[in-house]
Amino acid sequence: MKKISVGDIRKRKNGAKIAMLTCYDYSFAKILDDSGIDIILIGDSLANVVLGMEETRKLSLSEMINHTQAVARGSKRALVVADMPYVAYQKNSKKCVYYASKFIGCGAEAVKIEWFKDCHYVVKKLIKNKIPVMGHIGLTPQTVHLLGGYKVQGKDERGALNLIRQAKLLQDLGVFSLVLECIPYLLAKRITKSLKIPTIGIGAGKYCDGQVLVTYDFLGLYKDKKPKFVRVYRDLSRDIIKATSLFISDVKKGKFPTKAESFSKVKKK
Repeated sequence: MKKISVGDIRKRKNGAKIAMLTCYDYSFAKILDDSGIDIILIGDSLANVVLGMEETRKLSLSEMINHTQAVARGSKRALVVADMPYVAYQKNSKKCVYYASKFIGCGAEAVKIEWFKDCHYVVKKLIKNKIPVMGHIGLTPQTVHLLGGYKVQGKDERGALNLIRQAKLLQDLGVFSLVLECIPYLLAKRITKSLKIPTIGIGAGKYCDGQVLVTYDFLGLYKDKKPKFVRVYRDLSRDIIKATSLFISDVKKGKFPTKAESFSKVKKK
C-alpha cells in the first residue's frame, strides 16, 4: 500500500475522516498499520500509560526517541508523528530544531507541538527548517498545571476566542493539521469550519475532520483514569487476565509445556 504523507493528510480536509491512534512499540505499530490506521502518534501519553508517571512533562528525550524508533520500524503505511516532549522545546525553545531533527532522523515523519507561550517561535523555526508540524490546542497536558488541571477548555467567550486565535495563528504558520483536545463540540465545529487544514479531535465532538484516542484507553488496558470522551471498543485487560489465569493454572498442574511444546533429546549417531 502507498505510504500516507503529510500532504495526503492535508488534502483530507472536508474529505474522508482521519483516524489516528497512539502507539509506543513495534508490535502494536505493526498491528495498527495492518488495520489501516491513517496516523500513528507516538504520544507523550507514554509517560502515563506505559511508564506510570503522573505528568507527561517528566518524559525524557531518550525515552521518546527510543519508542519513536520502535514504532517507525513497525509502520509501513501510516504517517508516523512524534509528540515532542516538554524538554525538547518548552524547556529551551532555541533547541527545538536540534531535537525535532532527532525525531525525524529516527523515523518520525512529523512532530506534534502543544500550544504554550513560545509556540509561535517554535513552530515558525521548525517549519522554516522543513520539519512538518501538527499543532495541538485546548487541553495541553504538558502545561496542564497552568490550565487549572484536566478541565474542558474554551467554555466561556474569552476562552473560546483565545482558542480560535491560536488555531488561525498555527494555520498561518504552516501546521498541516491541528489536534483539538477537550473543548466544547460547537466550538470545535466553529474552529474546524474556519480552517483550511484538518482538525483531529479528542474530546472535541464529531465535527472535527478526524479523531484520535490513546490506544491503551480504547482497548481497556489503562485503568487509572477513564475520560468521558473515551469509548472502550474491547476490554483486552479482561482477556489478558483470563489468559494469564489459564497459564498459571496449567503451569501449577503440570499441563504446560506438553511434549509437543518441548524439544526431544539429541539422537545418537
